[in-house]
Amino acid sequence: MEVSINQTKLAIVQGDITEQATDAIVNAANPSLMGGGGVDGAIHRAGGPAVLEECKKIIAQQGRLPTGKAVITTGGNLKARYVIHTVGPIWHGGSRSEPEFLKSAYYECLQLATENKLASISFPSISTGAYGYPVDEAARIALSTVFSFLKEQATSLKDVVFVLFDSRTYQSYCSALQEFLSNRP
Repeated sequence: MEVSINQTKLAIVQGDITEQATDAIVNAANPSLMGGGGVDGAIHRAGGPAVLEECKKIIAQQGRLPTGKAVITTGGNLKARYVIHTVGPIWHGGSRSEPEFLKSAYYECLQLATENKLASISFPSISTGAYGYPVDEAARIALSTVFSFLKEQATSLKDVVFVLFDSRTYQSYCSALQEFLSNRP
């Protein structure tokens, strides 16, 4: 499923983000940037030691990555040239600014991609695995943030891809996109 926003194509696919050949893939990281479970562990395993080494340097310089922020490293052994690591919020029922933090995580990734003049970026569904964010709500926030960014910011991005690992998450994002498009003026 895909749509165009200004000069950028937004696509939703089901697949493995570590196989994407976009300029950057986004890692739903933990604050330590040391790898972990889910997409974070998969990206670190596929990217190899070069990704971890750059993460260690970032942590040594600035400390743990705060929720809603993002940093960029090499892609190491990945098809993608870069990995943009972001920390999404842990779901606590929505009362601890989780929507704002999730929006910030997506926005910061898009901003970093633009600053680095990247043409393409692939996102997983941030915070919906171990961090427990409800997928339907997360999909709406992700898509509305990307739409807003692409409409309001000058960007080098030509392709934004949501790469969703399982069919339930994929369907949730497709439904959120259809809902979003039907509610646009």
